[in-house]
Amino acid sequence: MKSPTPSFSISRRAFLQRATAVAAFTGLPAWFVERQQLAAAETDAKPLPTAANDKPGIALIGCGGMGTWDGQNAGTHGNLLAICDVDSTHSAAAAAKYRELGHKPEIYSDFRRVLERKDIDIVVNSTPDHWHTLINIAAAKAKKDIYAQKPLTLTVDEGRHVIAAVRENGRVLQTGTQQRSSQRFRLACELVRNGRLGKLKQAHVWLPAGLRGGPFAPTPAPDSLNWDFWQGQTPAVSYVKERCHANFRFWYEYSGGTMTDWGAHHNDIAYWAIGLIAPTKVESKRLTEPVPGGYTTFPEYEVKYTYENGVILLINTTKDDSIYGEHLNKAGQPNGIRFEGTDGWIWVNRDAIKASDPELLRKPLPENAVRLYESKDHMGNFMECVRSRALPICDVETGHRSANMCHLGAISLRTGHNLTWDYATEKFTGKHAKEANTYLAREMRKPYDYSFVA
Repeated sequence: MKSPTPSFSISRRAFLQRATAVAAFTGLPAWFVERQQLAAAETDAKPLPTAANDKPGIALIGCGGMGTWDGQNAGTHGNLLAICDVDSTHSAAAAAKYRELGHKPEIYSDFRRVLERKDIDIVVNSTPDHWHTLINIAAAKAKKDIYAQKPLTLTVDEGRHVIAAVRENGRVLQTGTQQRSSQRFRLACELVRNGRLGKLKQAHVWLPAGLRGGPFAPTPAPDSLNWDFWQGQTPAVSYVKERCHANFRFWYEYSGGTMTDWGAHHNDIAYWAIGLIAPTKVESKRLTEPVPGGYTTFPEYEVKYTYENGVILLINTTKDDSIYGEHLNKAGQPNGIRFEGTDGWIWVNRDAIKASDPELLRKPLPENAVRLYESKDHMGNFMECVRSRALPICDVETGHRSANMCHLGAISLRTGHNLTWDYATEKFTGKHAKEANTYLAREMRKPYDYSFVA
């Protein structure tokens, strides 16, 4: 019998060549790529058992630009049976696209009718922020698993309601902070967690500036849009096209500006790397004010978080690219995260990962290093967990805490105060606490309150 050594050597050589090629293409260190490929090979060798919902029935609620993409992504894992939107132009366009891909979804305008269907196993919730909570709760109560767009909630208080619904009904919920499934971001976080930078001193997040416009004049709502339903829990106002669809995120009624938009991604990564539940202090500075009668969120700002261990997290929306030199994304914006420690820095965004000394990236972590949850495909990870009933990489509680970071910054900006946060009780304490705590929950306009999905 021939020795297996030669074939193993060839296989090993091919494996290393492939890892080297991937490393060169992605900019990731070869040791990290090799580790990922070895883990993938082990996973492939132990596939999940087949289950009745291997081809689950999927419903998309919210068919805007991101929603349509989410639905398409989810549809590669199952059967897209239903889509729902309060704007019939959105649902019609999405349905046409999905039919080209081989799906035959039915169209709905009320998500509650979708949740009545027994053949729907999974709900993809890609609505504007102010609808996330009620739909997530309703889906959990209907025994559907949920892919929930970020930020998970509109307020801190809503998060506790969502967690309770998901846990009480035994559901899997994945928050759509897909950067957690990026190899670059996970590598940066693992290096920070394992002391590669020495003692972590601060993390610096750069976010895009928000829109500053107005005043805006009301106009009749399009016939295709149920404007009252779209507003949901928020105060009823006359239709203004700049409030609706893509620009909802620049109104505090529906969102929290770039603080809860891009911030839900980058702040989540900072939270992952720092490894503590929440900061204890938040300070802020408004750099520009909204235009009266226009968008209500602050377009440019600075926020500073302080953690119990002394680590500082800085959030900045500066447009002065010269300050940051190479720390720019492909669009020429300083959009990303820089971790700074006693032994150097690491910069990471969706385009690249860099370090003050390349050796900080090239040197492998030891075998006993802290390893973070690994996912290379955010939707794929969710679908695997639907089958296995394991917790996904951004489970409901993680999504809640990630959203809370953004909410804390937004509340400091809105009150104009520096605040102290008690993460155990999820309340502000000390000076200005009474005013700040009024922002932890918002009164919901009837009938679009919790009774709407009881």
